[in-house]
Amino acid sequence: MDKIRVSDITMKQLARQGDNSLSFKGKIEVAKLLDKLAVSVIEIEGIRSARADALRIKSIASAVKDSILAVQVELDEQSVADTWEALKGARHPRLQVMAPVSTVQMEYLSRKKPEAMLETIGRIVRACAEKTQDVEFLAEDATRSDEAFLKRAIETAVDAGAKTVTVCDATGALLPEELAAFLKKLMDEVPALQSVTLGVACANTMAMADACCVAAVRAGVREVKTACAGDTASLQNVAGILSAREELFGVACPLHTVELKRIVRQIVWMVETKRNKTSPFDDGVQDTAKEFTLAIGDDAASVADAARELGYDLNSEDIQAVWEAVQELLHHKEQVGARELDAIIASVALQVPQSYTIESYVINSGSNISAMAHLKLSHEGEILEGVTLGDGPIDAAFLALEKIVNRHYELDDFQIRAVTEGREAMGETVVRLVSNGKLYSGRGISTDIVYSSILAYVNALNKIVYEEGEA
Repeated sequence: MDKIRVSDITMKQLARQGDNSLSFKGKIEVAKLLDKLAVSVIEIEGIRSARADALRIKSIASAVKDSILAVQVELDEQSVADTWEALKGARHPRLQVMAPVSTVQMEYLSRKKPEAMLETIGRIVRACAEKTQDVEFLAEDATRSDEAFLKRAIETAVDAGAKTVTVCDATGALLPEELAAFLKKLMDEVPALQSVTLGVACANTMAMADACCVAAVRAGVREVKTACAGDTASLQNVAGILSAREELFGVACPLHTVELKRIVRQIVWMVETKRNKTSPFDDGVQDTAKEFTLAIGDDAASVADAARELGYDLNSEDIQAVWEAVQELLHHKEQVGARELDAIIASVALQVPQSYTIESYVINSGSNISAMAHLKLSHEGEILEGVTLGDGPIDAAFLALEKIVNRHYELDDFQIRAVTEGREAMGETVVRLVSNGKLYSGRGISTDIVYSSILAYVNALNKIVYEEGEA
């Protein structure tokens, strides 16, 4: 029985639509959930902003353990090099080359003639194949292309090193039986397809993408593109059908169907939970606890790997400082977990001069009024003020800070815990902000938990200002 690959394009599709509902942390969590579900391929968006997107790909690559991680390149060699540099740490990396093969898209979107497009396909696929054995060629708008040209494009890609060829029905205008006939004819007339995996991607224009994917599998396709939500085939529906009728299709579906509905529902909730535009808190992802622990005997490289799993990109000096702090803590306890490592990084990594300092703060809140925060910060001898309303005292305080610096930073994580006991207990807050794709953490300690939160935010803010040179 053949194995069917089920590929998820949820994050790639969101990026293509310009939907920013998922934060940096949310994308990592979605990738981990899909990996847990045993999705064959997880597709994510490529590199547009070199630093931010490279860190995002590296972070997701370290979080995905079993699935293939696929990233699309642009049609130039520099994009291939940059994408591979970010992706090469993945356990199962795949580079994707998408090229239009219909006349309308080649000439009006890519400004290329057929012969020039064939040369580009061969050149870029070959550049990808020099980096990894797993290269996928996606024939965009294939169902509207000239059949003779489509066959030449597929042969060119396979000759250049593509191991998977995906035929894309971009318009979603074919009925299931029409798509099946189209694919069977292609397989019969293009011998090169016998040596690679044939895949299919179907738009859901006529609400028939699920049926088209199932028909494609019956026709001999062995990889299907799906998503948890959006205008394409449904991951839950297609995987459910393939799992229920494996004997009919002659394929084995790898997904963990027991967890399918729950995980898809969770991802859909994350995708559809839109950020409140008046709140610094970005999405509904709450639990960022990792499962790793550090113990006596773990070297600096192990600590660096754990920091990368949390999303940090630390230099060698900071790694050494964090490792020493971890070793000191391990003299008092057997293991150091993710939360503790987070606090250590916030305390000892990237210690910088204080560009912003807290002068004063006033917080008003109650059961019958909106929380109000009035903050004053000192910056280069000038007193800056922010007054805002929020959904709670911390929400209002962070909004006031955003107003003062006139910029919104993605709030990746927010942790509060008691570090002493009793009525005068000290509270510790760790705040993680994302700027240009890089994580910066700040730590604050006070008997006033709101003040400790403000301290932590300003601590992280000063690290951003120092490294990025902002005023």
